[in-house]
Amino acid sequence: MREHLVLVPVFDGVQVLDVTGPHEVLAHATSRLGAPRGYTVRLVAATPEPVTTDSGMKLVPDGPLPPDGEIGTLLVPGGAGARAMTAADELVGWLRGAAGRARRVVSVCTGAFPLAAAGVLAGRSAATHWLYAGQLAAGYPEVEVRADPLFVRDGRIWTSAGVTAGIDLALALVEADHGVDLAQHVARALVVSLRRPGGQSQYAGPVWTEPARKPAIRAAQDLIHGSPEADLRVPALAAHAGMSERHFSREFARALGCPPGDYVEQVRVDAARRLLEAGPAPVTVIAGRTGFGTAETMRRAFLRRLGVPPAHYRRHFAADPS
Repeated sequence: MREHLVLVPVFDGVQVLDVTGPHEVLAHATSRLGAPRGYTVRLVAATPEPVTTDSGMKLVPDGPLPPDGEIGTLLVPGGAGARAMTAADELVGWLRGAAGRARRVVSVCTGAFPLAAAGVLAGRSAATHWLYAGQLAAGYPEVEVRADPLFVRDGRIWTSAGVTAGIDLALALVEADHGVDLAQHVARALVVSLRRPGGQSQYAGPVWTEPARKPAIRAAQDLIHGSPEADLRVPALAAHAGMSERHFSREFARALGCPPGDYVEQVRVDAARRLLEAGPAPVTVIAGRTGFGTAETMRRAFLRRLGVPPAHYRRHFAADPS
């Protein structure tokens, strides 16, 4: 298996964290995978000189913009320089051709601007930094701009929100390529959540949660994660923990920061989300396997937690959206 080539075009005014955040994620994944299964990340630029980022730091390109050759992932960072690009820019012209040679095209933050200028996002949904979503929508009305999600997947095009959302997106790429276990390992090594709760709205809930310190609460927590399809109402959980219902509810909320019912629903949504991503099983079947019982109950939970129904989620995040 060949290494996965990731090309990152850099330019004056690039946002440095848009480059280094995903780079760190992919480097950690590669160190875990080993050659030849990992990622080869190369910074490319229109000129051989170091580029000056919008914070003043300089980045040295590994080489010029390659005129041909297969690309695994084309990852376009944002920054003030990206927002200023037009269809006439050399880099935009290169992106127009390079996107067709890439198995996957990715933008971080306002990296969506040069992709839109190149016509790559025409007719697609795309995320960008919430502060510049209106500007992107006004400049490129053919793009369905999404200001809320941390990232959006539209077929082979992945776009993300502002700055640190590039780390979330890179973790999602690792998960798509190599599975959740590796992505989770990288997230924990970098001391970030695999999927962040809070902040900008996002489709994905947290995969890994700190285990409760109290053994009885941890036992209930393990049951919830291990058997989301089980009877996980408070009476059953309290009995499993060997506690009264009132005492259990109070201790659970104290340990995990939310009532048992909220926690159970989030775990079930996460379990259903993974099944939606993984295969074509009907929503009714997934609802039964994840403890929702009915497709309607699952739909309401998805709307509460993720802001979209299961079918919409599947279209954007299934491994095979078709």
